[in-house]
Amino acid sequence: MDRLEKRLLAVVRDLPDAGREQVLAFAEFLHVRLGCAQPPVPAEPVAIPRPEGESVVRAIKRLAASYPMLDRGKMLSETSNLMAQSVVGGRPSAEVIDELEALFRTHFEAYQASTKT
Repeated sequence: MDRLEKRLLAVVRDLPDAGREQVLAFAEFLHVRLGCAQPPVPAEPVAIPRPEGESVVRAIKRLAASYPMLDRGKMLSETSNLMAQSVVGGRPSAEVIDELEALFRTHFEAYQASTKT
């Protein structure tokens, strides 16, 4: 904890409950106004329909938008491998996209299990 945080904590602790609530409300107001607040991440996947003739790259983008709560870095190796199977290996795109959808669904289920308390 730095000097500023310690000072703020000391001041807030010295305030009555009503004053603490006002400090919190003002801090939250500044947090949003100054652009520090991130929009809430949906708890459930966003339903984006699969277009006909979709490419593997577009499918990855669609699935990333459908599952914004997932850490794409954790899936990079698996998604890259599947993309390579299509681009380099000549595997049919529709088949690879089916696997990508299953991969994202599996990671979402693991995410759900890890967030339940």
